[in-house]
Amino acid sequence: MAGDSEPESEVFELTDFTTASEWERFISRVEEVLNDWKLIGNSLGKPLEKGIFTSGTWEEKSDEILFADFKFSITHHYLVQESTDKEGNDEVLEDAIPQSMQDLLCMNNDFPPRAHCLVRCQVPLFVQIHHKWRRMYVGECQGPGVRTDFEMVHLRKVPNQYTHLSGLLDIFKSKIGCPLTPLPPVSITIRFTYVLQDWQQYFWPQQPPDIDALVGGEVGGLEFGKLPFGACEDPISELHLATTWPHLTEGIIVDNDVYSDLDPIQAPHWSVRVRKADNPQCLLGDFVTEFFKVCRRKESTDEILGRSTFEEEGREITDITHALSKLTEPAPVPIHKLSVSNMVHTAKKKIRKHRGIEESPLNNDVLNTILLYLFPDAASEKPLDGTSSADNNPSSESEEYNLYNQFKSAPFDSLTYKLALCLCMINFYHGGLKGVAHLWQEFVLEMRFRWENNFLIPGLTSGPPDLRCCLLHQKLQMLNCCIERKKARDEGRKTSTSNNVTNTYPGDAGKHGDHLGPDNLKDMDKEKGEVGKSWDSWSDSEEEFFECLSDTEELKGNGQESGKKGGLKEMANLKPEGRLHQHGKLTLLHNGEPLYIPVTQEPAPMTEDLLEEQSEVLAKLGTSAEGAHLRARMQSACLLSDMESFKAANPGCCLEDFVRWYSPRDYIEEEVIDEKGNTVLKGELSARMKIPSNMWVEAWETAKPIPARRQRRLFDDTREAEKVLHYLAVQKPADLARHLLPCVIHAAVLKVKEEENLENISSVKKIIKQIISHSSKVLHFPNPEDKKLEEIIHQITNVEALIARAHSLKAKFGTEKCEQEEEKEDLERFVSCLLEQPEVVVARAGRGHAGRVIHKLFVNAQRAATMSPPEEELKRTGSLEERRQNSASDFPPPAGRELILRTTVPRPAPYSRALPQRMYSVLTKEDFRLAGAFSSDTSFF
Repeated sequence: MAGDSEPESEVFELTDFTTASEWERFISRVEEVLNDWKLIGNSLGKPLEKGIFTSGTWEEKSDEILFADFKFSITHHYLVQESTDKEGNDEVLEDAIPQSMQDLLCMNNDFPPRAHCLVRCQVPLFVQIHHKWRRMYVGECQGPGVRTDFEMVHLRKVPNQYTHLSGLLDIFKSKIGCPLTPLPPVSITIRFTYVLQDWQQYFWPQQPPDIDALVGGEVGGLEFGKLPFGACEDPISELHLATTWPHLTEGIIVDNDVYSDLDPIQAPHWSVRVRKADNPQCLLGDFVTEFFKVCRRKESTDEILGRSTFEEEGREITDITHALSKLTEPAPVPIHKLSVSNMVHTAKKKIRKHRGIEESPLNNDVLNTILLYLFPDAASEKPLDGTSSADNNPSSESEEYNLYNQFKSAPFDSLTYKLALCLCMINFYHGGLKGVAHLWQEFVLEMRFRWENNFLIPGLTSGPPDLRCCLLHQKLQMLNCCIERKKARDEGRKTSTSNNVTNTYPGDAGKHGDHLGPDNLKDMDKEKGEVGKSWDSWSDSEEEFFECLSDTEELKGNGQESGKKGGLKEMANLKPEGRLHQHGKLTLLHNGEPLYIPVTQEPAPMTEDLLEEQSEVLAKLGTSAEGAHLRARMQSACLLSDMESFKAANPGCCLEDFVRWYSPRDYIEEEVIDEKGNTVLKGELSARMKIPSNMWVEAWETAKPIPARRQRRLFDDTREAEKVLHYLAVQKPADLARHLLPCVIHAAVLKVKEEENLENISSVKKIIKQIISHSSKVLHFPNPEDKKLEEIIHQITNVEALIARAHSLKAKFGTEKCEQEEEKEDLERFVSCLLEQPEVVVARAGRGHAGRVIHKLFVNAQRAATMSPPEEELKRTGSLEERRQNSASDFPPPAGRELILRTTVPRPAPYSRALPQRMYSVLTKEDFRLAGAFSSDTSFF
């Protein structure tokens, strides 16, 4: 056994010469990929439709194969087509030449606008050779008994003999080497491309902004609210005219180095494409982009304008000897924490003292113009009482008006919206970041001045902050609410003082509730009656209420027992106070007196950051019973205030009376028959109101009969106003830009829609809808990502460039100057197609409406280039040869010459099958290419 095992072990040491080589593995891998892609076998498809290379869908598959350690990439490019039924075609497929060879003779797609180097498969394989930039390929297509070789020639310098048709025909004939005489006719397709680059200046209508007028302060309020729009340069850089002769034969036309029959005006087929300028500078896009850059700055307003603006007076003359004494002195209070008006005015003086006129980022004329635009009431002697500038706003039902809701910005033409536009303009035209900081500083000082002098802020809708708007807009609305409360309180104090002087019974404070103005009576039908409250005897300080000894003595012993049964008689003896009006025919259940709606405090307005802060505090209380009870007490402050006002207005009332007014659904009435047999209504509280120790019962027992004017304020306008002013003062320019960027995007979208309505481009309408949808999703997040914001701005810039292209083309083709309606419609349709399609066919070539305009453009460009006078009369007269020469001179030399030569001849022997032969030539100023597809019969060769 041992002897037998030795020969077996020697077998494994032998060399196996059947192992595949690297070349065989490479070929096997190529075949495997072709099998996977189902490209093996003969298949015929339906003939290619005209324009399918442009309108069809191209797809590709890629795979990587290795030859030793070198990596190759193999890619299959194919045109997606409907699948065809192959049943019953087997006999035809056996003798048919490959589809790619048949396509060599097809003329439907000779010059596709979107060039593609490959055709449909059975399977032409191409390999790229030489340097990649030369784009040279060699390839081969094998069929049953036939083969097509694909060859290319690339030269940087063009041989003179091959710049015309006759020289290229010689190359083609010598290459196919047909043994037949005479040679079968050669089919010729020619295409010349002419490039128009020299647009006349009057063809670009965009006017740059008048910078001198802006700097000189001549800009009115309307100009400041108007965004720039359009491209600073012509967004259409070139126009390419392709003149095509699709079906020519060798003997019909002459084109050599001496003479040519190829007149572009006589070409039967014209097509045009436009070349767009790369990233044209657009005013609106630059406007928004520059403002967005402010969001990334980190400097504070003090750092930008210089800290000396807020330093104490005399700081510059301090000596070094005072350094130690400064350590023991209290630190100065920051200016934004002071609420005394003279300190603010002192700061203003210091700002102007330390910053000279020549050092100010904004000159006085521009600054005053902006402030008058933002605060139009400053121009009149009497401040405007209205708080909304809604006269110029679009309809509240229109889509433009409701955009602020989607973008979380601010209503059109509101103060916040105007401020965003002004800051954009200052950043772009006047001083950049320093100008922004200067204007914002002046704006904050104006806000404090209006707060301290009871001047309402214009351009803001009345009422609580609108949570659909940006936070800065909410803050300004909150400040306006504080000004309204303070103004009403100060006016009420004056009224109260005058009444105390003239009234016989100055202690009868309840009568103030009976003498309400028309503003307080306009909402009498409201169930709760919270509009139009009287604030007449309120004071600046909450503590002053507690020092009113007459009030506290009068209420002593009454308020504590107000909710108990024994206290009803004592409550009934109190004088009613703070009545707004009678509540219909309702009467109190116990004494039958009419039920009066009291004057109540309005709920405290809240901005979204305050609501979030409050919700966090309530959430931290936890889920315990004590936490839930404390949370309910915190949330019932408004309920307690209303109960106290109700008790003061309705002495002798009970909880049932309050519920009947405050929450009627919690008082259930039903018909019952009394002892006498009469049907009467009997009411009782709902089940939730009968729960022992519920929040309503506890609050009712705690409430004292105190009218709203003497209650502790639910909304401390002084404190809230100072908080808002502090919030505004500490905002950095970057924070401000973040707040106002939704308003700027809102304004940019409105501007784009306005310009689109003038041009009426259907494709732009769809893009604008996409921008609005995208922006509404991004801007609703508190801190949107910079990348997403950049995408929105980029989309707006692209739409602006598209509209500018439409404007440019309409101006060049003179669509507005057409006198005939038919001509105008044709040109507008042609311009619209140019914007949306890569190449557009000119109807009736040079004889159509668009063709005549294009001809005129080239004539003007040639005349400007040669500085020759117009010779229209000479062109109309003279011989045919003269007119042809003049017509040729209307166009510059063609920038590109493309020729396709086709024929069907037997190769390589006279008795071989007749197969398609094709050669494509392209000649430009610095490039010469030949691409040939030459087929031969391989049955006997």
